[in-house]
Amino acid sequence: MSVAIVTGSSGLIGSEAAKFFHAQGFDVVGIDNNMREYFFGADGSVDWNTKSLKAALPGFVHYSADIRDAEAMKMIFARYGKNISVVIHAAAQPSHDWAANEPLTDFSVNATGTLILLETVREICPDAPFIFTSTNKVYGDTPNVLPLVELATRWEIDETHPYFEHGIDETMSIDASKHSVFGASKVAADVMTQEYGRYFGLKAGIFRGGCLTGPAHSGAMLHGFLAYLIKCIVHRKPYTIFGYKGKQVRDNIHSNDLVRAFWHFYKDPKAGAVYNMGGSRHSNCSVLEAIEIAEEIAGEELSYTLSDQAREGDHIWWVSDVRKFQQDYPDWNYEHDLRSIITEIVEATAAKQSEEMLYELAAA
Repeated sequence: MSVAIVTGSSGLIGSEAAKFFHAQGFDVVGIDNNMREYFFGADGSVDWNTKSLKAALPGFVHYSADIRDAEAMKMIFARYGKNISVVIHAAAQPSHDWAANEPLTDFSVNATGTLILLETVREICPDAPFIFTSTNKVYGDTPNVLPLVELATRWEIDETHPYFEHGIDETMSIDASKHSVFGASKVAADVMTQEYGRYFGLKAGIFRGGCLTGPAHSGAMLHGFLAYLIKCIVHRKPYTIFGYKGKQVRDNIHSNDLVRAFWHFYKDPKAGAVYNMGGSRHSNCSVLEAIEIAEEIAGEELSYTLSDQAREGDHIWWVSDVRKFQQDYPDWNYEHDLRSIITEIVEATAAKQSEEMLYELAAA
């Protein structure tokens, strides 16, 4: 029996990983206590996804446990022991803004929770690859000092700069910048995961994600820009763009493309490896460009306002250079582009809205 343990299993990346590894024949152990609802309210709840996974995956077991609870983690891992073939760590507090309100909670989830998992793996299943979902926010606001040019619908890097063709690579410094409290807690987790790879020899891989997205994303105002933007369009809710005239650029990677990258790493792990992983030049857009595409696909107009107040530590322009991962794993490639990603999210959001309306009618 091969077991895949997935933390944050009801979130965007965790649920995608659970479904993918289950399809490869793994028994999947999901750990998720729905802290997203505590972070973001009802919009962020992932209970619906927990129920969906339980119904769809016969080899899936769910534990509503907190990754900060060392004894609970040890008990779950010990139950499966040497049958654990891979650990995918996708649980996190993911919001800049929320982290500033409760720094202790943010750090305990992102940093301490990650350390507890690393130590549990080292003790119980040290041969299992450990895949950590990090973030490009470990670079802080360093990308904002790049030579950027304002265009009609986006900020873009100067064409003469080395990053213009492929994006930002892993050699950018993570030091001496404003990270936001969230970014700092993810730096701690990122570097500790590297250390368990380099110092202890754990087969740990670090994936610094750009804008991770997909139809399973429970988007909320403070996190999940593309999913929340589309939710506002479909539900005809007002939307606020924070700073940079709506021209800030994000590279968007579908959750399935990211999880397939996890799969390649699992098959040939490299201890302490770090990869920038986003949509790259293949799939990126500004907020304004995303609105235009999503409005066209949804057949609805978005009512939005522009705020001059940018989020602390936010990026004006980010495009990931994914060539390091592609060099290590040349069989991996993208299967989704920006338009197909937005189409999937629009369709999933509309379908969920219809289900909610039917439920309300039946309950009336």
